[in-house]
Amino acid sequence: MTDSSVLDLAPVVPVVVVEDVADAVPLARALVAGGLRAIEVTLRTPAALDAIRAIADEVPDAVVGAGTVISPQNVADSVAAGARFLVSPGWTDTLLDAMKGSGVPFLPGVSTTSEVVALLERGVSEMKFFPAEAAGGVPYLKSLAGPLPQARFCPTGGVSLSSAPSYLALKNVGCVGGSWMLPADAVAGKDWARIETLAREAAGLE
Repeated sequence: MTDSSVLDLAPVVPVVVVEDVADAVPLARALVAGGLRAIEVTLRTPAALDAIRAIADEVPDAVVGAGTVISPQNVADSVAAGARFLVSPGWTDTLLDAMKGSGVPFLPGVSTTSEVVALLERGVSEMKFFPAEAAGGVPYLKSLAGPLPQARFCPTGGVSLSSAPSYLALKNVGCVGGSWMLPADAVAGKDWARIETLAREAAGLE
């Protein structure tokens, strides 16, 4: 990845659940056309790894990553499929070691101050804050900025078009993760034009 950080690719990282691998490429093209290059495909479906592989092969302007990475096997499989970054909902020493050894950028998930401190101790300063809204949202992250200014976050989980600007206004937030630009009916109906429009709206957030 030529970009120095996943957090700086775009203000919003779409969190994508792919049920049908045939949707992966047109969906990714719609997101990229709308200005969202970084795409997190979650490992929640049997189609996920094939979707990552298809996007990596056929959408050169996309920076495709794997989400819901929870094991060293997930790490290995995702990188082999072409994932250019990794995102986990939480972390353990075993998982962190695997992500560090993967050769690609990663965002381990945290939801408590102690987890943030532990990651900083391990030399990791960029992380996912999850589940953002349920774990305290904007006020929580704002409170962390004082004692832990070196930590930067991508809040994900319950973030919406209306709440995203409040997160992005925080100095310790590099981007947000969300799925509001991928409404289920638009994906089911293969309405890629609508997804592109919603992606462009998200890409314009600051």
